[in-house]
Amino acid sequence: MSKQNETVVTTVASAPVTMERPVSGLEKLDGVMKNPGLPRANTAPDFEHPDGSANARRDLTVLQAHAAFFDGDGDGLVYPWDTYRGLRAVGFGVALSLAGAAVINGVFAWVTSDAWVVSPLLPVTLKNVHRGKHGSDTGVYDTEGRFVPERFEEMFTKYSVDGKGKGLTFLDMMRMNRGNAVVADPFGWTAAFLEWGALYILMGVEKGIVTKEAVRRQYDGTLFHFLAERNASKEKQG
Repeated sequence: MSKQNETVVTTVASAPVTMERPVSGLEKLDGVMKNPGLPRANTAPDFEHPDGSANARRDLTVLQAHAAFFDGDGDGLVYPWDTYRGLRAVGFGVALSLAGAAVINGVFAWVTSDAWVVSPLLPVTLKNVHRGKHGSDTGVYDTEGRFVPERFEEMFTKYSVDGKGKGLTFLDMMRMNRGNAVVADPFGWTAAFLEWGALYILMGVEKGIVTKEAVRRQYDGTLFHFLAERNASKEKQG
């Protein structure tokens, strides 16, 4: 048998976890996009959207585009009040928005700064936002802020148990966080829990599931713009 026709083994009985978290089906990605394991700098494609989001920014990395929603004046810096306004715009309440701004800017201002001594105004610097990538995450963003389609799809083959491949329930998210957790990484464990918990509050509480498309669009930031526009429209209508 030629090596091309050999079946790739993805599970072994001696490691039950390989059967609990299957990756079967990922090979089909080759049929919808070229080299799905290659990180994309400015698009977030998946099975259903091989070209990514039509309205996503192409002048930024996917991670930068995710964070740029909060940069309302486009100066490349996200101050705590920018973060607060952005969180309020997508639908969080006052208390969560204040807490979010304090945590996000308090943690990421220094790591993204070009200076050793960060400004007391605690701005997050967008051009360096990749420095804020933490451990125990999904690996969908690479260390430079690019998007890896194969890793995105892997989330759903492995962890969308209750969501049946269509999205992630809260329990699916917790299984995923546990599965991605690396040893001695309390910061990463906490960050992952807060990030996915926030997305569930925004998009999952009503129906008990965050759809795959909502997950994808939060990665490239287009979800935030959609929510902000929808909420603004509701306010205008009274």
